[in-house]
Amino acid sequence: MESLILEVENIKCGGCANGIKQRLQKIDSTATIDVDVAQGTVKIMSELPISKDIYSDILKQMGYPEAGEGNLVTTAKSYVSCMIGKMS
Repeated sequence: MESLILEVENIKCGGCANGIKQRLQKIDSTATIDVDVAQGTVKIMSELPISKDIYSDILKQMGYPEAGEGNLVTTAKSYVSCMIGKMS
């Protein structure tokens, strides 16, 4: 089993975590996605090969860039992603 842990910015609550899990499951529906809100980490575990670039790019598009890569735009995007996560 392959695994990848990404340290990302802007994870604030369970809504963020839920949105991240739902979006990343679309890449690999068999993957296990664990989001640690307190630590700001996303752990992906899969039997399939894991591409760090793909997961990192999607998280950045959602407003959760890797640590140190955030800006005002990604922070704003994270609020939208969080609200979507809370509603679903």
